[in-house]
Amino acid sequence: MAKRSAVPLEALREEPFRSHVCELERNMQDHVIKLAPSILAADFARLGEQVAEAERAAADRIHVDVMDGHFVPNIAIGAPIVQSLRRVTRLPMETHLMISDPDSFLDEFAEAGSTSFLVHWEGNNNLHRTVQRIKALGKGAGVAINPATPASVLEEIFPDLDQVLVMTVNPGFGHQHFLQSTLPKIRRVAEMIERIKPDCELEVDGGIDEATAPMVVAAGANVLVAGTSVFGTDKSVAAAMECLRDA
Repeated sequence: MAKRSAVPLEALREEPFRSHVCELERNMQDHVIKLAPSILAADFARLGEQVAEAERAAADRIHVDVMDGHFVPNIAIGAPIVQSLRRVTRLPMETHLMISDPDSFLDEFAEAGSTSFLVHWEGNNNLHRTVQRIKALGKGAGVAINPATPASVLEEIFPDLDQVLVMTVNPGFGHQHFLQSTLPKIRRVAEMIERIKPDCELEVDGGIDEATAPMVVAAGANVLVAGTSVFGTDKSVAAAMECLRDA
């Protein structure tokens, strides 16, 4: 019988510790927090300049809110804005379609330079068809849910998604206060992602600032949409983004 080489006792003691450290490091790498400045709160007289500043400050993407005055009580941002911004930034531009008929505008925004689309579960007669249409265009597909919409509506569509957006205010306007009642739902969506689609991103949008960012991250969010706290302060865009990262 071949003689087994002796394993030092100290090595045996250290092995569980090393495994634990490796696991923690993997979890930290997997949970990188991304910032998506929302141009709804930007100064439109200096929009290109502010987006370029966000890119220099290492924003991960630009969040573009599109509103039609029907799905939400406001009108904002058409495809020409996306087309103009595409000339000044290389960042991905995610387009949040808060409109009654998103399918009618997908081609227009895709041609203008949108990288991904977020469409709402609410009011969509055939969400699966919309998501498949987005994917056929070669774009990232995400679904957004409003504060009063339960996380359970995502169960069947999860396998087809690249991201989920949990609205932490009611959509339609900037400068709103964060709804703390959405925190349990963020946790539920995070659990669903872990169970069904681990590579799906969990994004939050509404009232995200230095006080609320740590709460949503602790609940499981890994993409933070921030408008007023990036573009609407007396700080530079870069300084405001740094404050969010340090929160």
